Amino acid sequence: MFPKENSSNGYHNPPPPPPGVGNINSHRERARRGTRRSRASRDSISLRVYDQQQQQQQRAPCTDFDMAYFHSYAHLGIHEEMIKDRVRTETYREAIMRHQSFIAGKVVVDVGCGTGILAIFCAQAGAKRVYAVDASDIALQANEVVKANNLSDVIVVLHGRVEDVEINEQVDVIISEWMGYMLLYESMLGSVITARDRWLKPGGLILPSNATLYMAPVTHCDRYSGSIDFWRNVYGIDMSAMLSLAKQCAFEEPSVETITGENILTWPHVGIKEEVEVEEGKTKQSRRKGKRAKINESNTGYEYVIKEKKRNMDKVKYIDCYSVTIGELETVTTRFKFNSMMRAPLHGFAFWFDVEFNGPAMPQSNYPSSTSFTDNHLVNGSQRKKRINPNEALVLSTAPEDPPTHWQQTLIYFYDPIELEQDQVIEGLVTLTQSKENARFMNIHLEYTSGGRSHIKESVMR
Repeated sequence: MFPKENSSNGYHNPPPPPPGVGNINSHRERARRGTRRSRASRDSISLRVYDQQQQQQQRAPCTDFDMAYFHSYAHLGIHEEMIKDRVRTETYREAIMRHQSFIAGKVVVDVGCGTGILAIFCAQAGAKRVYAVDASDIALQANEVVKANNLSDVIVVLHGRVEDVEINEQVDVIISEWMGYMLLYESMLGSVITARDRWLKPGGLILPSNATLYMAPVTHCDRYSGSIDFWRNVYGIDMSAMLSLAKQCAFEEPSVETITGENILTWPHVGIKEEVEVEEGKTKQSRRKGKRAKINESNTGYEYVIKEKKRNMDKVKYIDCYSVTIGELETVTTRFKFNSMMRAPLHGFAFWFDVEFNGPAMPQSNYPSSTSFTDNHLVNGSQRKKRINPNEALVLSTAPEDPPTHWQQTLIYFYDPIELEQDQVIEGLVTLTQSKENARFMNIHLEYTSGGRSHIKESVMR
């Protein structure tokens, strides 16, 4: 049902995308990138009755690019792909059930509800009321799904932006699947922050609670050969004149694809919490974590077969959803330093992320002295609140060595590889910036140095 009583909202057909921008997110582009979305930030079509002129002044402007972008996300295929991602969907369902004590009898907001599946999971966990907010026209179908499952007395579907819809009570829980490629692509986290600041009670729960974006240097000879070296000899014809264009077409933009742990050239130079020690031709156990890795010698150098999960790659950005601000996300910059584990060509850098589903933050004084805490962090000069048992947190990972998800990994390829020696240092700077043209696009600036030579690679994730 669409909201009843004070939550009612009508509906009018949205306008078509403006001429000239209707192909910004074509079906071809969505298929190439795996069809991510930013549903909760769409310009509202219609809301409950209130001062429209005042609301128009308050809401952020909606550009032609936004209109075309949002229009594409009513497509059912996008939601089908996400729901069929069992790692994603089942992890969210498990997170809801693990936190059932925080949800049962409480008020929940689902930011960017799509088909309503997470809202329904929350209702099944005993939520008193769930506000399912979505600015895409898929909200109409979500409303029908709610009615078909006899949950109209629990779930209220609100069709509009989180920035615009009205909820006349504070909420206990915010849940959202906001992550885009490379974590921050599409800028949907801003809508979660807005919902948090508008409605979340002190001590309320946010799922997921935190996220971390990682990076690592990669080698990928098959990918480079298939896209570039192919042109050197095409059915006996020298087409090397195509190489420059081939490099530009293949590697100008970030590439969303699946790699494995064998593509990773190195683990972090500093901040390693899970070590792996290796000896030539042997298997040796790590002293700190009891993990194992194996190294084999081959004609092309060393082939590492990593047997266990690796964590704590160089962190590009850590996000605490309880305290992060919208301004923090406009530009993210970090320095990195790696040592190559092997002799191999460096083809670029891979990015992926983890999100964790922790309980709500509470002041340290509220915990017994025996409780395990995370390390201290400073946010705007004040100490972050801490959480119980961080090692027991439920994690949704898109790392190369974990089960694949529809996010895959995001790779920034160089136009020409760099030949690395074992133990050679790769260091530099990466900056991610929201595009001024379209805040949902992301500008990526990479500066990297190795072997005494410096390089710069810039690209845009559209």
